Amino acid sequence: MKVKFYEFGDVPEENLKFVVIASKKDGKWIFVKQKEKNTWEIPGGHIEEGEDYMTAAKRELFEETGADIYTIKPVCIYSVIRDDETFGVLLYSEIENLSVLPDYEIEKAELFEDIPDNLTYPEIQPKLKLKIEEFLKK
Repeated sequence: MKVKFYEFGDVPEENLKFVVIASKKDGKWIFVKQKEKNTWEIPGGHIEEGEDYMTAAKRELFEETGADIYTIKPVCIYSVIRDDETFGVLLYSEIENLSVLPDYEIEKAELFEDIPDNLTYPEIQPKLKLKIEEFLKK
């Protein structure tokens, strides 16, 4: 498996399938745990039919963390290459307020000083976090 990064405009928007929203609150990273898993992941999900990536990112951020006051910025396009190449958008969010977590697929959202050890996608998520850290230095 390989992760690649692209600038906006390099990949047609209709090819974008996912959004991942690396998020911080009070200087700590937010990771979420799905109800049926015992691992942590960066909030995100599929772009639904008829949604643009920003609408999907705002929806997923609320559904997975309960965030209702935040800023959100697009960072880049990324892809994961296994048998084929799938594309998503990486975004960064500073969360000011977390309301009640909606009762969907996420069991809990927690704050971490750094990336947790027990990741759902250990080959992907550390690379996305590094890209976010580069973005934050600019």
